[in-house]
Amino acid sequence: MVYSSLDLFVAHLIAPTWCRPVDGRHLTWCPSWWKHPEAIMRLEALWRSWEHLRMDPATGLSVWMLDHADRHMRVLMDPELGPFKGCHPERGHGERLRPLPLEEPPAGLFT
Repeated sequence: MVYSSLDLFVAHLIAPTWCRPVDGRHLTWCPSWWKHPEAIMRLEALWRSWEHLRMDPATGLSVWMLDHADRHMRVLMDPELGPFKGCHPERGHGERLRPLPLEEPPAGLFT
């Protein structure tokens, strides 16, 4: 593996590669991305798929960009529907999103 941890992958591949005008209105990012469970899951999926697909010398990086990175980064950076809603790239983390509401399933339903 090139990157030994998710934070290194984000710091050394994602952040310097995705140079975008993040203003919080059109695209957004949270400097404390690790406070968002969905972001962790999406970024870890990107990391794992990158580590695997980089080994394919023919189309691996193209497949990673089109099938993985483009899709996940579009969701992550969406200021209305993404996990960083309420955060701002300069002002930092905002706590606007709450977990989905849940009810307990009937006992024994999933046994």
